[in-house]
Amino acid sequence: MTYVVTEACIRCKYTDCVEVCPVDCFHEGPNFLVIDPEVCIDCALCEFECPVDAIYADDRLPAGQEHFIDLNARLAQRWPVLSERKPAPPDADDWAGVSEKLDYLED
Repeated sequence: MTYVVTEACIRCKYTDCVEVCPVDCFHEGPNFLVIDPEVCIDCALCEFECPVDAIYADDRLPAGQEHFIDLNARLAQRWPVLSERKPAPPDADDWAGVSEKLDYLED
């Protein structure tokens, strides 16, 4: 099992999750975070820190979010590791409650 960042993170990119991660499994893109499944140790600490409920165990993903398993794995290979908390984008709160944001993902 691994943890997966889902659609709710797009354009929010809060990094509270990164701060509690005991390993460097988070990678940062322009407006989204992903978890490297090869590095994740399944500790679940990040899941409870995410203010927009964007992180789930891969076996408990919400319906329609399954494709984020492959997306996280693929983008983790391309994006740099993020190991420290950063400020969220200025408009993150505006995007926090928005659904169906996949079209806004910048990779």
